[in-house]
Amino acid sequence: QVQLAESGGGLVQPGGSLRLSCAASGSTFNGYVMGWFRQGSGKERDFVAAISWSFLGTLYADSVKGRFTISRDNAKNTWYLQMNSLKPEDTAVYYCAAGPRFTKRGNDYGYWGQGTRVTVSS
Repeated sequence: QVQLAESGGGLVQPGGSLRLSCAASGSTFNGYVMGWFRQGSGKERDFVAAISWSFLGTLYADSVKGRFTISRDNAKNTWYLQMNSLKPEDTAVYYCAAGPRFTKRGNDYGYWGQGTRVTVSS
């Protein structure tokens, strides 16, 4: 059974940092794109970042460019989202996802974690 498990969420003050992790188990994700999405309260799920299997490509939402960095460790089947200079509008449940296409479209990702909550507040 394929499982994606996020960790690292929590409460942080504006301007602070958090690092989210997503560990995959139950399958190999060779060649898969790994992504992060988020959903704020009462909002639609939005794309945050994605990284290709070969590390040659990354995608970011305009709202997080220069503040967030996505990375992955293929040997560990784990990927990360380093979030710096956090703002209150970054508050959301963050989901990791895996899929075969290098895209910002959530529908192209077939595997999803349960989500981890990030709250940015003073």
